[in-house]
Amino acid sequence: MSNHEAWLTEARGLVGAENVITEPSALVPYSRDESALEELARAPLAVVRPASTEEVASITALCGKYRIPLTVRGGGTGLSGACVAAEGGIVLSMERLNRRVDSDQANSTITVEAGMPLRRLYEAVEAMGLFFPPHPGDEGAHVGGLVSANAGGSRAVKYGTIKRFVIGLQVVLSDGSIVELGGKTVKSSTGYHLLELMIGSEGTLGVITRVTLSLVPKPGCLKTLIAPFDNVRQAIQAVPSLLHAGIIPAAVEFIPHSVIRCSERLLKKQWPAAVGSASLMVILDGAVEEEVLSQAQRFMSAVEEKGALDVLVAETSEQQADILELRSMIYEAIKPASVEVLDVCVPRSEIAAHVEFVSSLEKRLKVPIPTYGHAADGNVHSHTMRRRLADGVLGEEIHGWEALHRQVKDEIYTDAIKRGGLISGEHGIGVSKREFVERNLGGPAVAMMRAIKDALDPVGILNPGKILPARPGRQAGPP
Repeated sequence: MSNHEAWLTEARGLVGAENVITEPSALVPYSRDESALEELARAPLAVVRPASTEEVASITALCGKYRIPLTVRGGGTGLSGACVAAEGGIVLSMERLNRRVDSDQANSTITVEAGMPLRRLYEAVEAMGLFFPPHPGDEGAHVGGLVSANAGGSRAVKYGTIKRFVIGLQVVLSDGSIVELGGKTVKSSTGYHLLELMIGSEGTLGVITRVTLSLVPKPGCLKTLIAPFDNVRQAIQAVPSLLHAGIIPAAVEFIPHSVIRCSERLLKKQWPAAVGSASLMVILDGAVEEEVLSQAQRFMSAVEEKGALDVLVAETSEQQADILELRSMIYEAIKPASVEVLDVCVPRSEIAAHVEFVSSLEKRLKVPIPTYGHAADGNVHSHTMRRRLADGVLGEEIHGWEALHRQVKDEIYTDAIKRGGLISGEHGIGVSKREFVERNLGGPAVAMMRAIKDALDPVGILNPGKILPARPGRQAGPP
């Protein structure tokens, strides 16, 4: 009996034969994430669906015994290939670990299993009368996956990323042992901050099975405003004036109108701004309406001084929902023509210059590079393309798009790094960016990361080849 056959036999005994999937057609949905990069797809040896932390621990220990690579999968909504199995490896799907463990009103916390979808988390928090601010986008994402990627979203400018709200984790280590990190305390000066080590580790250091999140009071009022400008640079350069005026928006997005037309055509809805070539979309929130209206007045004055052509306010919840849907569907609208969506993060003062660099690259290479992003936290999304794009209409295939994709990606990363930025602000590294990590962070930092990986995963079974490329003699496999 081969190692794989022996592993399958024991795995079925641990979680039940019905929860060990090996039928080729049934493996297809688990072979990729939401990335448009088709070469990242790989069917796993099997998909295992545990129903408890103890089952996760047993399967993880079994993978160590047989040297079978293990990749954790949440909702599969990632964009870097982080949840795609290593060669000869299995996918550990968290879809059955989806329960709410605890709603603690006194401590303003909620504890859920890692496989709970984001939309159900919002529902549970809403029922508590509290608020979980991060909104990374796709509400089908699982909470554990969001923590593993340290997901961000547009509200990060005011509220921060997922990391700010994670106060406790239950984690299965590579040998199958279970550790509890953090808890419900507000402060900790007790030992190393292992909790933070797991956040953003993309399943390479441990398997997150349970998450405790801190919650905040629910805003009493929320307003969405659109300010169109003659050009993108003007829109971006207006943002510092908002912050200097003491306005801390929940979200600030810069959106070229040429980009939003893709969503308009997909949804058959219209962006509110009919003038200019780019807009700032700003969300203001606060405890009471008077507070938010005061912010809105200051916002209007600030952006008008910076050249805003108009300021439009969503008057109804339906109008606000339409605006947010148009923004959130940009990726889906462009995806059929995209190769990859990048998510560099640069200092706020460098956003306009970086976006101008991307525009100059677009002109020099004569390829479309649709670009939009978070104007107050420096997270810029640029698409590399395999098809032409004009006025929201997807056109013919670009000749030599594979080489152009690599060049555009390389030049955008080089420019972001030169400006003191990072190659990923919220999507994570996975497979798609790993070759650029050392260029971005430097050799000593990467050596530290490798040492941590080796210490916590000495056999090399946990999501090998993600973040850091697998090394000869270190990859998991038959002994």
